[in-house]
Amino acid sequence: MARDEGAASGNHQPLLVLGKITEILDAFTLARPSLTLGEIQQATGFPTSTVQRLVTNMVAQGLLDRAGDRIRIGLRMSYWAATAVKGLDLLAIVDPVLREIRDETGETACVFRTDHGFRVCVAIAETRHALRRDMYIGKIIPLYAGSAGRILLAWNPELAEQVLAAPMEPLTEGTVTSPQELRALIDRAKADGYAISAGEREDSASGLSAPIFDASGAVLAALTISGPTIRMPQERCEAWVDLLVGYAEQVTRTLGGRSPA
Repeated sequence: MARDEGAASGNHQPLLVLGKITEILDAFTLARPSLTLGEIQQATGFPTSTVQRLVTNMVAQGLLDRAGDRIRIGLRMSYWAATAVKGLDLLAIVDPVLREIRDETGETACVFRTDHGFRVCVAIAETRHALRRDMYIGKIIPLYAGSAGRILLAWNPELAEQVLAAPMEPLTEGTVTSPQELRALIDRAKADGYAISAGEREDSASGLSAPIFDASGAVLAALTISGPTIRMPQERCEAWVDLLVGYAEQVTRTLGGRSPA
């Protein structure tokens, strides 16, 4: 019995080490691409001796690179990352996700990307309700109207400035056409990590959107839940924020992307 327990303990040990290696790698972000041993220790909470031992081994294996007292993700990792994301297609990845969101919320789930100063619906899972928003693949919408546009502009300052400098024609009485107001809403979307809108593109229609990022931390697309405001009032949209942001982060990770924060 003692031998069996020892064997079980030995089997778990590699998993514990892998977990610690993962936490060390997760300590690096686009905002903090290089860290000292002390900063890694603070980020992970591991004992200093553990950090020193694991980092030394990870540098030896090419998982990390070291220059003086600064440590970065190893260039060897880029070879593995390129292999991991090769052949992955955004639409193939988001289609099952959109169906899951549609089934969990009962509302239409879709993905928008930017194209020539507009946002375009590139994937959709339509609600089964008879009362629904007018949405289809290829639908072109101004970037200044609605939650998805706000997300696509929040992490693309150059495009945001172009939109803010151009005329904004009202689509409904609720369309935001003031550059100052839209700038504030874009800034809020970036700070919150999501955006909610109502009645901006269509009367009595609501939208909730979250960003999908690529490997460089640039916004790739907006993941959106949309539906009639009568079924998606503000409080319902707020209740779905964690669900939608979680799915957006899942797609980001699957694509090999990462948040710029």
